Amino acid sequence: MTTSRALRRLPLHAAATVTVVVCLFPVYWMVATAFKPNRDIQSDHPQLLPQSWTLDHFRRAIDADGFGLFWRNSVLVTLGAVLLALVVALGASFAVARMRWRGRRQFMLMVFVAQMAPWESLIIPVYIISRDTGMLDRLPTLTLVYFMMTLPFTIVVLRGFIATIPQELEESAQVDGCTRAGAFRHIAFPLLAPGLMATSLFGYITAWNEFAYANFLIIKQQDHRTLPVWLSSFHNTFGTDWGATMAASTLFALPALVIFLVLQRHVTSGFAAGAVKG
Repeated sequence: MTTSRALRRLPLHAAATVTVVVCLFPVYWMVATAFKPNRDIQSDHPQLLPQSWTLDHFRRAIDADGFGLFWRNSVLVTLGAVLLALVVALGASFAVARMRWRGRRQFMLMVFVAQMAPWESLIIPVYIISRDTGMLDRLPTLTLVYFMMTLPFTIVVLRGFIATIPQELEESAQVDGCTRAGAFRHIAFPLLAPGLMATSLFGYITAWNEFAYANFLIIKQQDHRTLPVWLSSFHNTFGTDWGATMAASTLFALPALVIFLVLQRHVTSGFAAGAVKG
């Protein structure tokens, strides 16, 4: 019985293994290249495992012009977009999950449509609006764009998560003298931690990695660019400095990886509650 069950699951395990390898190999190659000397990177016979290691590429990446400035810009834009999305989505998701008002279903339909819309198709309209309103080359413009990109998903997940919290808990607190806002703050809000972490991570990754809008909306003020745009700057007279580029990309990916590993358990339960139970 056990052997036959294992044989039936063997194709699934093999497919999962292939998928993991295909997805992780580019990441491994990026990190491995960041530690390889230039002679190994440019070799005609690339090797899977580095034969020697160096930190020179990381030194060049950190010492490159604008590294600290663009890092700060990315942090400010990302945190601003995530915080705005959480505040607005928390109120909107509570209104949808707890209140009954005309147009509630239509509102959620528009949220789903906004979530499905490809944001790349809106680059030109956003650029024209930013140009006509004098908002080009400004970090607050990027913050608002990333806020709009992450808001629909945040509303959907938080709405599903709030719907899983028994409303009787808040009603009991109101009977004991709490206001409706106080009951939500003291009873429901602490239970939303996994959902808040899940949506925060999604918003962080979306804003942190975004390149197209940062490249099109920041044109003249080079000091206002973000890290994804900065990654394309490792060029010299011989072409692209692949070692420094891979080292910078590794440094760029580390914050998201660390945050995900720290919040992994909460993020998984938050996504499950928001997507399935809602």
